[in-house]
Amino acid sequence: MLNLDRLRSLQAVAALGSVSGAAAVLHLTPSAVSQHLRKLEQETGHQLVTRTGRGVELTPNARLLAERARHILALVDETEAELQSRNDHPVGRLALGAFPTAARGVVPRALRILSERAPQLEIRVRELDHDSPLAQVERGELDVGIAQDWEHMPISWTGNLRRRLLMVDTACVALPADHALADRTAVRVSELADASWISRPQRSTCHEWLLHTMRAQGAEPRIVHVVAEHPTQIALVSAGVGLAMVPSLGLSHLLPKDVVALPVEPRLTRRIYAVWRPEAAVRPSVRVTIEALAEVGSTLHA
Repeated sequence: MLNLDRLRSLQAVAALGSVSGAAAVLHLTPSAVSQHLRKLEQETGHQLVTRTGRGVELTPNARLLAERARHILALVDETEAELQSRNDHPVGRLALGAFPTAARGVVPRALRILSERAPQLEIRVRELDHDSPLAQVERGELDVGIAQDWEHMPISWTGNLRRRLLMVDTACVALPADHALADRTAVRVSELADASWISRPQRSTCHEWLLHTMRAQGAEPRIVHVVAEHPTQIALVSAGVGLAMVPSLGLSHLLPKDVVALPVEPRLTRRIYAVWRPEAAVRPSVRVTIEALAEVGSTLHA
């Protein structure tokens, strides 16, 4: 009989194109995924992968099996969801994915609520860095995701997902406390045209946000430092070597006394949503998680 865990590994390799990618989303080591594939080959009597340099390529038999596995695993998930829906209390395991500022600013408070309302529910949190959770939610790798929809980079929504608005987040500029503009209640973007900037890496949402914002004012931002994490940005602002455009969400825990964060005008916003698959909505675990996230979002947006 075909093993579901091994089928899940094969389906993940087919969807993501690599053993390492499948291992990351399945929380396995690459060697464990490779072992699953070898055992599937023994079970089926067919070669499933061929080595191509450092990677692997699926054979036609493997692609057929991966497509069937997708349907089998979907049926298993639907059956589990239906059984869970008959429970009075949320139980089992739920995978929640969020980008870093939501993972820092929303998720911990929601987990605190869930620990009281659904103590038998086991939440597994996955921070997604720059990636949107939409594809992972669609593939069933996440039960619930938190997605960000920027004014300048709107999400292309598909009909396969459901969403709920959690909150609207605003942009701030982080400045040293002794900066000439630090005593303001807000700063106009046009006043920042000559500033030196500490940006996140190219193609990240925040980097594109900075470019879009400054270019809309007819200025090209002078980026002097590129760092991957908001805490590092704030540390460099504290050192007085530049300014940083940062989202408000999850910022309060990062600010030292010598850094202030001020709203910018015109107002820059992003919408933050919880997303899930339609068939997952019958699960009490999914419903209670979405409600907890929405409760936190309404508090932060108030």
